[in-house]
Amino acid sequence: MRNTARWAAAFGLTAVAVCGPLTGAAVAAPDAAPASLYAPSALVLTTGHGGDAATAAPERAVTLGCAPGASGTHPAAAEACAELRGVGGDLDALKAREDVWCNKLYDPVVITVQGVWQGQRVSYERTFGNTCERDATGGSLFAF
Repeated sequence: MRNTARWAAAFGLTAVAVCGPLTGAAVAAPDAAPASLYAPSALVLTTGHGGDAATAAPERAVTLGCAPGASGTHPAAAEACAELRGVGGDLDALKAREDVWCNKLYDPVVITVQGVWQGQRVSYERTFGNTCERDATGGSLFAF
């Protein structure tokens, strides 16, 4: 009986010594390599009439992915991604085009952008006086 106990103990310790490092390596391997060569970029853009996002009912919403290529339900995804890259993903840096003249009719339109741009969380809301002002500022990005 003592021999059986010794063999069982020796076999158990040998199994732990041999298989233990394999288990640890297998668990650590997925964390060692990045899942993708690109930082995640996935955005949801919404538009609606109203003074702010809390009171405006969204009229349209699209998705936009820019890495590794343009994707999503945005109708001009490639152009929208190019505009975002042009401002380094800083939506506050978007400026109205100078060659567009808009009337001053106040019919507020709110745009929201939520998601991730190159690995950084994005939360953006802006109210424009009307759709002309929105289109002059956002170009292809807000044209959906």
